[in-house]
Amino acid sequence: MSEKLKIGITMGDPASIGPEITVRAFADKSLYEMCSPVVIGDAAVMAEALKIVGKPEIRINSIDKISDAKFEYGTIDVYDMKLVDLSNFERGTVSVTSGEAAFQYVKTVIELALAGEVDATVTNALNKEAINLAGHHYSGHTEIYADLTKTAKYSMMLAHENLRVVHVSTHVSLRKACDLVKKERVLEVIRIAYKACKDLGIENPKIGVAGLNPHSGENGLFGDEEILEIIPAINQAKQEGIIVEGPIPPDTIFSKAKGGMYDIVVAMYHDQGHIPLKVLGFVYNQKEQKWDAVSGVNITLGLPIIRVSVDHGTAFDQAGKGTASELSLKNAIEYSILLANSKKNN
Repeated sequence: MSEKLKIGITMGDPASIGPEITVRAFADKSLYEMCSPVVIGDAAVMAEALKIVGKPEIRINSIDKISDAKFEYGTIDVYDMKLVDLSNFERGTVSVTSGEAAFQYVKTVIELALAGEVDATVTNALNKEAINLAGHHYSGHTEIYADLTKTAKYSMMLAHENLRVVHVSTHVSLRKACDLVKKERVLEVIRIAYKACKDLGIENPKIGVAGLNPHSGENGLFGDEEILEIIPAINQAKQEGIIVEGPIPPDTIFSKAKGGMYDIVVAMYHDQGHIPLKVLGFVYNQKEQKWDAVSGVNITLGLPIIRVSVDHGTAFDQAGKGTASELSLKNAIEYSILLANSKKNN
């Protein structure tokens, strides 16, 4: 029997729901049947999370090298960074200490993956304000991974069930996002989307490209980016043998993709791609004042290593309550295994 894939999972911001949902995910025996998981974080914080979630039967195994991990159900192996002092630690708040810790967890899991000590990486949420207060000036995980792996061509992909979205731009202002819709970048993202689908086992991916403007510009009436930048990129992709259609009006393309018309959608900017995914994956129960489901994943494409993340934030308002949903984290782990297996077999 082949050795199970090793998945490095960051704890996320220590003050967030990350430690708690990690405990919940590790409390599911099926996780250990799928892979050999290890947490990159602080053992002391994870031990506190066990109490919050109510899992006294699970123990923490603090390690300082991956080879010391047990990978046994009932034990959470924690690559212990020892960065958080619980004597002055406060959950649910933005702090320099937590921002620094969250950044170092990410940096370490990247290093472990580049060294081949883990087969894929999964990230819990960090707080952008906190990491910037700590002196690490990034707009999110995607940019950290790109920088530390020296990757120039990359893109963010969101996935929920059969709906997948990859972005031309992400963490920039809407004004700047419009300026970034250029033929070269749109073509680059179409190519990245095509490869991502192939890596997921889709034999002949069909790609839908969203327009930037209402009605995809209506032949220049509402903007000319489609005519000048997007259509030329689509035509070039077609010449390369990629099955691609567009530009398709943004208000209809996601319904078509959800219905199976496209395997993946190329969105022009952050909110255009994020909103439809989160409408589907995030289910809020108004009567009970809680989230019934928080699912979906965030994948950084184009990297030399695999990175999949939860598709939600730090949820400081829920930290310490032990009620946050681990569904997105479990989705992320499953996706990381799928991608790692594909990489291993190719």
